[in-house]
Amino acid sequence: MSMYQVKTLCPEIKIDLPTCVYKLPNIHTRLENSCSPDHAFQNGDVDPAVKALEARQDEILRKLYELKAAVEGLAKTVMTPDADLDVTVGNTLSSQSSSCDIFKGSPNLDTLLGKDLGALRDIVINANPAQPPLTLLVLHSLLCQRYRVLSTVHVHSSVSSVPPQLLSCLGPKHAGSYARHMFQLGFTLIWKDVPKLEMKFSVRNMCPIEGEANVARFLFKLLAPYPSDPVLATLVDGWVDTAFFQLADGSTKERAAVLRALNSALGRGPWLSGPEFSLADIACYCCVMQTGSASSAATNVQRWIKSCENLVHFGPAKVLLK
Repeated sequence: MSMYQVKTLCPEIKIDLPTCVYKLPNIHTRLENSCSPDHAFQNGDVDPAVKALEARQDEILRKLYELKAAVEGLAKTVMTPDADLDVTVGNTLSSQSSSCDIFKGSPNLDTLLGKDLGALRDIVINANPAQPPLTLLVLHSLLCQRYRVLSTVHVHSSVSSVPPQLLSCLGPKHAGSYARHMFQLGFTLIWKDVPKLEMKFSVRNMCPIEGEANVARFLFKLLAPYPSDPVLATLVDGWVDTAFFQLADGSTKERAAVLRALNSALGRGPWLSGPEFSLADIACYCCVMQTGSASSAATNVQRWIKSCENLVHFGPAKVLLK
């Protein structure tokens, strides 16, 4: 007879059944103990497996940033229809120079171009080898003084041949290749059969900038802010427009008038916009020399030309003028 039957037939009988208590281990306590610092570290040393995992994670992140930078660069050169590259000519590592900086202030690249962690800020310029952009070569030299610049020259399939001095206009070639994450700025010059010079900085966020004068203004703002005085800023812009529209593309009569205006302005100060060197001096010097007007210039202009040539940044332009 089972205990259930006894209980049913004789409900008045009290039967005390033995109780069995099983103590289960506290799972939460074990988990807490396994995650405690005493368990994770022994004698103050990090678990080798954890250390190896962290090192592997850092290496993966580094490679991802480098890959992102490379993809950004390719997106701005190869994937655009007007950057069909055939021949890679040069790859130049340019670093900050120890020479005296002629500009007092330095704009912040994140402020001007936007913050983009891990990606190289690429400036891609399409230029016709029949009209070398001398002002951009001077500005490139100045940028190399201020920033770590990855400079590259390419030749487009629309151009049959390029003179050797144009292939090395951004500096000597480097035998080794450099990781893009080492640089702050990319400067890519593509010799291409284009009617007008054009620049692309961000394929997705901005349209191309056309014209050497406009590209020069963009690059100069990476070196120093434009004058806060609106009168002085207008004076600089006026000289830049005069250089490209009247000196470079003007008639003989227009060029003669500009040379007289230059001589008059330089009689009042060492530089065109006053006591400080500016984009006006770069643009006017390059256009005067490129048009062959220097020989007929007056005394003040001749003195100013020598002052410009004493600056090392005009070296690349002088090489192409020979």
